[in-house]
Amino acid sequence: MNGNGMFFGGGFMWIFWILVIVVLLVVIKAVIGTGLQDKNGGQESPLDILKKRYAKGEINEDEFERRRKDLEK
Repeated sequence: MNGNGMFFGGGFMWIFWILVIVVLLVVIKAVIGTGLQDKNGGQESPLDILKKRYAKGEINEDEFERRRKDLEK
């Protein structure tokens, strides 16, 4: 009986502390990650999307400039 009491009392205690540490790390990461998001909540701005479309060749330079001017109004 002493062996079982020691096993469950002390042997599994390290699992408890590992779980506590993992939960703390997840919470810290969530809090820090929230603070690092940009002003749009992690979403791309319309100008960023426009730049990517131009870089991919989906729109030409004239179209890019026209739409950029519209966005900056």
